[in-house]
Amino acid sequence: MPTGALALTSTIVVLPPTPTMSPVSVPPFHPPDLIARFEAAGRAAGFRVESMGAIAPPGLPPAAVPCSLLALTKRTPGRRPRIYVSAGIHGDEPAPPLALLELLEAGFFDARATWFLCPLLNPAGFLRATRENADGIDLNRDYKATRSAEIAAHRAWLTRQPNFDLTLCLHEDWEATGYYLYELNPLGRRSLARPIIEAVGAVMPVEPAAVIDGRPIDEPGIIRPDADPLLRDLWPESIYLRAHHTTLGYTLESSSARPLAQRIAAHRLALATAVAGVLGAH
Repeated sequence: MPTGALALTSTIVVLPPTPTMSPVSVPPFHPPDLIARFEAAGRAAGFRVESMGAIAPPGLPPAAVPCSLLALTKRTPGRRPRIYVSAGIHGDEPAPPLALLELLEAGFFDARATWFLCPLLNPAGFLRATRENADGIDLNRDYKATRSAEIAAHRAWLTRQPNFDLTLCLHEDWEATGYYLYELNPLGRRSLARPIIEAVGAVMPVEPAAVIDGRPIDEPGIIRPDADPLLRDLWPESIYLRAHHTTLGYTLESSSARPLAQRIAAHRLALATAVAGVLGAH
């Protein structure tokens, strides 16, 4: 296989690798170890553990088993909200998958809801501590005209799932100094944005900027895009989910300039607050 190639079942995508390195130092992670922990914790918690595809990122020994693109599902009997959580789409953002793993191992994902977890969408990026995958593709801009094997597999898996009552996409931002979020709520459902930000403020300051990533805030730490996001040329995961799978979605962003333990704690608290909010609406 050529250098930089990424295999997913029978699909191979080869593009010139142009990795982006965050100024924040991120130690490389070993995706097979992290995936094994997710598999073990998922099965112990009663999840169905499946692979959306097999990734063979450059850097693993030739005899190594390819990394699985994991999907964990737990369908609770009865009327329960359907909650989707994703992490690890950028390889220089370690707090989201580690927060998800801690919650999974602690038994957080119980019978209160039906759960859909995609905990490590970019194992090749994590191996190299880069935002992009091994082919230089930003996976979180690849959900409209999809080029990457990872997102092709993720989209195929999503088409087999029901619609979700809540979606949470966990991220980090090396330019931020505090926590913030994006809310996509086209039907005007009860907002969870302010409760999330207020809760997270106990462990991490709210991002103080009035303009975040080029977008003016609506409230401290809260961005609600007013232009139709479906018109964007490059779709992140959250836009794809809004277009096809949910009417209430949040992108949660911790500051990667802060200590890792603090970022993990912030994401755990944000996720717990969001889940409590949607449970209260059912």
